[in-house]
Amino acid sequence: MKRIVKRDANLMVICVLIMVLLGLGGLVSSGTYLSSFNLQSMASQVPEIGLLAVGVMLAMCAGNGGIDLSGIANANMSGVAAGIFALSLFDATQSPLAFTVTFALSAVVVGTLGGLVNGIIIARFGITPILCTLGTQMVFTGIAVVLSDGRSVTIGAPGPLYAIGNGLIFGVPVSFVIFMVVGLVLGAVLKFSPYGFRLMLMGANLRAAVFSGFPISRIVITTYTISGFLAGIAGVIIAARNVNVKWDYGTSYILVAILIAVMAGVRPEGGYGRVVNVMLSAIVLQLLSSLLNFIGLSNFVRDLAWGVLLLCFLAVGRFDLINRIGVALSSKRVPLASK
Repeated sequence: MKRIVKRDANLMVICVLIMVLLGLGGLVSSGTYLSSFNLQSMASQVPEIGLLAVGVMLAMCAGNGGIDLSGIANANMSGVAAGIFALSLFDATQSPLAFTVTFALSAVVVGTLGGLVNGIIIARFGITPILCTLGTQMVFTGIAVVLSDGRSVTIGAPGPLYAIGNGLIFGVPVSFVIFMVVGLVLGAVLKFSPYGFRLMLMGANLRAAVFSGFPISRIVITTYTISGFLAGIAGVIIAARNVNVKWDYGTSYILVAILIAVMAGVRPEGGYGRVVNVMLSAIVLQLLSSLLNFIGLSNFVRDLAWGVLLLCFLAVGRFDLINRIGVALSSKRVPLASK
């Protein structure tokens, strides 16, 4: 019962934050904040960081200090490598569909391979995840710099690729639809598949997982490979929303992805995390960022606000405040119900 209260409380807090931010945004902007154009603009900015945050969540759930610091570097490397490869085969203006398919598949493959490298190093060589992914972050960045000579790779805006980053489906950005579909599928996998059960148990109690005969190395490799796969998709969306890709795009995304995961209630020590909470937390961060822009505050204030949020949610998680409040409220309802 205690675990159920905690899950519901985390989700409730995130939903309340969304409603509060939407209400404040509507008030300070006289309704402009809630216009369809602005909502579509915010929704189109969520997927790239949201996908990276889900990857961070998976690594945290694996336990053993698991975290993936290489996500944005992997996404940038995927975009740069795929862009150079696709441009060497097709003219984006003459063969837009072939170029887009080649670029997207190549980026996803490169990102998945990057995640696979992380998983193999962590599982086979026993390297601490935070140190491993910090190292591969620099390696992935270096590869992107070497491939592009430190310059941006111009992808252009071929129709199909442009549609991924800027198109709409029934008024909803295509990239956001992709984000939702990927998140829901992954959430179902974690909830209903043996892999999801083993991942959470391994993160919560590694010794019990070992005694149960779980394939620990395979689970770790699979987890970081999925994280790399998500980074590859993020690389496609980043390229689709811009006319070029570059090795240093989104340098602050590491902090933001960790903040999203912590806000979602993911346990840094492992064993617990919900994809739906992470997805909604990414929406909260985007709403807050846009609200600060409407107020007229600079990006430095935004980074300050994100840092303060991270410290606050770490403190809340450290003292288990959300669960304590939920248990206290539940205990107060019991006497009333008995009467």
